[in-house]
Amino acid sequence: MAQPLIVFSHGQDGEPWGTKILAMSEPARAAGYRLESVDYRGLEVEARVAKLSAFCKQQAERPVLVGSSMGGHVAAAVSMEVRARGLFLLAPAFFMPGFEEFTPVPADCPIAIVHGWHDDIVPVNNSIRFAREQSAALHVLDSDHRLTDSLEQIVDYLAQFLRQLAAPVARSI
Repeated sequence: MAQPLIVFSHGQDGEPWGTKILAMSEPARAAGYRLESVDYRGLEVEARVAKLSAFCKQQAERPVLVGSSMGGHVAAAVSMEVRARGLFLLAPAFFMPGFEEFTPVPADCPIAIVHGWHDDIVPVNNSIRFAREQSAALHVLDSDHRLTDSLEQIVDYLAQFLRQLAAPVARSI
């Protein structure tokens, strides 16, 4: 069996191996995942979506997609097309004013969202709404949009999410 895959998607002004992605790579490697991070610097949303889609379609394994802010939007946008195994999203840019209709419909897969109460870029209510509509797990922290002061909690939530993905599915008899 091939090694499971996580593909990270950084935010609008982020970089492929920024602080949050490096922190999250630790529990992902510990759980046996192969890690990739797509470089979107200089690209608009549509080009980011196309790049992530093309990248994931070249992989043998169905990915777990991890995205922050605009990267969360991009990950959710391609999740159905690439048959994502799961979505782990940090302050995803959903339901933004003037662009509400562009909020993607994600794949039918486990979804966890982490958002800060004090986010002044993407209102926390946007993630609350998305989590409610998608029956997603939602973790709201005493943090801002960047969530860098909550890295330890984010790492713990990702480790928990990956354990849940690895757990066998119980079947009803």
